[in-house]
Amino acid sequence: MTAPGILIAAVRSGAGKTTVTLGLMRALARRGLRVSGVKCGPDYIDPAFHAVATGRASFNLDSWTMEAELLAQLALRAGEDADLVVAEGAMGLFDGAPGALAQTGASADIAAHIGWPVLLVMDVSGQAQSAAAIARGVALHDARVRLAGVLLNRTGSERHRKLAQEAIEAVGIKVLGALPRDSGVALPERHLGLVQAGETRGLEALLDRLAERMEAHVDLDALLAAAGGGIVDLASGPLHVPHPPGGRIAVAQDEAFSFFYPHLARAWREAGAEIVFFSPLADEVPPEDCDACWLPGGYPELHAGRLAAAQNFLGGLRRFAATRTVHGECGGYMTLGRTLTDAAGAAHEMAGLLDLATSFAQRKLHLGYRRARLLADGALGAAGDELAGHEFHYATIVSEKGEPFAMVTDAYSQEQRPAGLRAGRVTGSFFHAMTKKKGRR
Repeated sequence: MTAPGILIAAVRSGAGKTTVTLGLMRALARRGLRVSGVKCGPDYIDPAFHAVATGRASFNLDSWTMEAELLAQLALRAGEDADLVVAEGAMGLFDGAPGALAQTGASADIAAHIGWPVLLVMDVSGQAQSAAAIARGVALHDARVRLAGVLLNRTGSERHRKLAQEAIEAVGIKVLGALPRDSGVALPERHLGLVQAGETRGLEALLDRLAERMEAHVDLDALLAAAGGGIVDLASGPLHVPHPPGGRIAVAQDEAFSFFYPHLARAWREAGAEIVFFSPLADEVPPEDCDACWLPGGYPELHAGRLAAAQNFLGGLRRFAATRTVHGECGGYMTLGRTLTDAAGAAHEMAGLLDLATSFAQRKLHLGYRRARLLADGALGAAGDELAGHEFHYATIVSEKGEPFAMVTDAYSQEQRPAGLRAGRVTGSFFHAMTKKKGRR
């Protein structure tokens, strides 16, 4: 079975799930426990914080893009050699996209699939006894989900805490702790969410401070006793994700390119591929002994000037693409284009491997799940392969010409539309691939 786990959730975004999750992870790790992290949904930023807090890779579990077998496989891998899995929910506990039962992308689906009880983080600023009605509603809303208890967040005073806690406990729900309001524990944010873990100044000190808050205000013994769930090892086969694009894969990794799913890296390594990281911002080239190059998403729009000046990288990427596979996702796709316009309106020359011009000066949010059908053999699979993933960016396409990479649909419509570009061995799109439909090679 997997290690026991607990899922940290709330009824809305902004209630404090991430800081609570990180604080609990670090506090339990400070006790000597082997803690493993999980992120519900397709978010690629929070898992990097989990990894710093726990010292272990954190996997994404998503019920819209992943079938039940893959969820079980990844949960098993998350619990390897761990004493506890701490999963962080996304948005509100029951928030998701249209889909069949247990396939909506909601964090509640993950709790139900794996059997992890839920710790409900409640921001009680601006309320007191009314919190009991919300907690009771969450506990009764979905019979598949077991509520382990409540953690009050942002209490204003001891009287405030007592009013909310007594009301919640009166309806039979445990309160495992109460965190006083503290504006000094917030994590810095930018347009796609939190500033990346690797760029967050003083992160180790902040994690220790969060841990100290948990140790002072949360009943950690009761939390550990409430953890549970887990699944039997009934799915030990290969992970159903896009196959490795090569036997030795050059993957860009730095502040401009960091959105590389840990479960994808794990699957590729299990399939026998070797991953070699390099830094475009350091003007490094894809290593010559690699047979494929992967440019993941990230923040190239914030570093467009440095990328344009990295002539060694751009020249090396062009030479690499002349004989070997290159694929770019989201920010990587923008880098493969002709120009990238930054927030100030300055256009910067990129690799020019695809006939694409993008702009961050003209911002528009593109967000949501996607299903993609590949139109030709390439880095992500064979023609006709069906992939599931998501799109999340603010850049706009100024010009996009050439053969499309895939046909995509979203969670709200079956209408297909072309996405991305293909030119020789080079492909790219704004689509972040998470899984491959089972049954394809």
